[in-house]
Amino acid sequence: MDEQVTQAAKKPKRKWRLPGWSKILIAVLLTLALSAGMCCLLLGRSGIAMVQTYLLAKFAFVDTGADLDKAVDQGLDAFVDALGDRWSYYLDKEGYQSTTERRANNYVGIGITVDTTREEGLLVQSVTKNGPADKAGIVPGEIIIAVEGQSIAGDAREGAAEQIAGEEGTQVTLTLLGEDGSTRDVACTRATLYNASAAGTLLEGNIGYVRMKNFYSGSAGSFRTEVDSLIEQGAESLIVDVRNDPGGYVSQLERVLDYLLPEVPVFTHKPRWWFKTVYMSDADCIDLPMVVIVNEHTYSAAELLAAQLRETREAPIVGELTSGKGYSQVTFPLANGGGVGLSTATYCTGSGRSLIGEGIIPDVELSLPEGAAIGGEDDVQLQAAIDLLKQ
Repeated sequence: MDEQVTQAAKKPKRKWRLPGWSKILIAVLLTLALSAGMCCLLLGRSGIAMVQTYLLAKFAFVDTGADLDKAVDQGLDAFVDALGDRWSYYLDKEGYQSTTERRANNYVGIGITVDTTREEGLLVQSVTKNGPADKAGIVPGEIIIAVEGQSIAGDAREGAAEQIAGEEGTQVTLTLLGEDGSTRDVACTRATLYNASAAGTLLEGNIGYVRMKNFYSGSAGSFRTEVDSLIEQGAESLIVDVRNDPGGYVSQLERVLDYLLPEVPVFTHKPRWWFKTVYMSDADCIDLPMVVIVNEHTYSAAELLAAQLRETREAPIVGELTSGKGYSQVTFPLANGGGVGLSTATYCTGSGRSLIGEGIIPDVELSLPEGAAIGGEDDVQLQAAIDLLKQ
């Protein structure tokens, strides 16, 4: 008995094995379960509900002709708006492309700025030198009354800019009304144009005046070029005009502050998921008396520039109470071709002062008269800045 048991124990046992396809199936199911679990953790019930709603609309909604892309655009816009942050935003595909182009300080067009208040059409205010409109002979003072033979008078003016814009290399025909009452047709070939973000002028009394339009790509270089040129012309003081300036990139702001200021902390940045960064300028700087002009539409980097010039150089500020922005945004591209700009960090001056909810109270509070233009004869804010430098 004992021997037989020993022999039986020595016989190999047969092992049960899963078929190969079963292993693959189990691996796939486990992966899906893990992915679903991760989605639940990341999205939460509200996020999953949004995905469910889209899928139900796509596969269960009775109207198969419904425009789901439009619904997503409106839904995303409402979602970002409901965050309660006035600085965050959603851009649809066209808006994202337009914003990206604008922030590059390049645009495709014919090189004109227009006034839309004239009933007859678009009044040409300025023409970009060597741009398509300039080459076609268009001059300030003329009024565009038709695009491709279609009148743009009255309410049609609202869509006229989009009609004039188009792809690079294509042609657009404009009908122009001259100041003498004559009309003529001109053809312009659309081209990519560089939009200089800074423009300088030497005023009477050797006062350098620089208007900063934005802090987007290339703006720091543009600003420095203008100021250097003014100094070469004999400028002994400087007015920095950031009225209607929407701000822009931190990198450009840092370079402008470094150029203008001595070795001090100039900007403090604190992202949600990273450490606080304090930006420093070096000792090399422009040593000129300065005044800054602002208004209610001075935002972001432009607003902080004004605050830092007053904080470091005691530069007086002229104009109106500014917007009080203290969040920086990152614009994230989305799968639908659009983009979402979310506030991801707080910022403040080099000393740590936040502008959120406060803005900048000017040393000389002054508003432009109704109908007055920036840089025009009735620009009382510019005149006040000049008077401060003459004291």
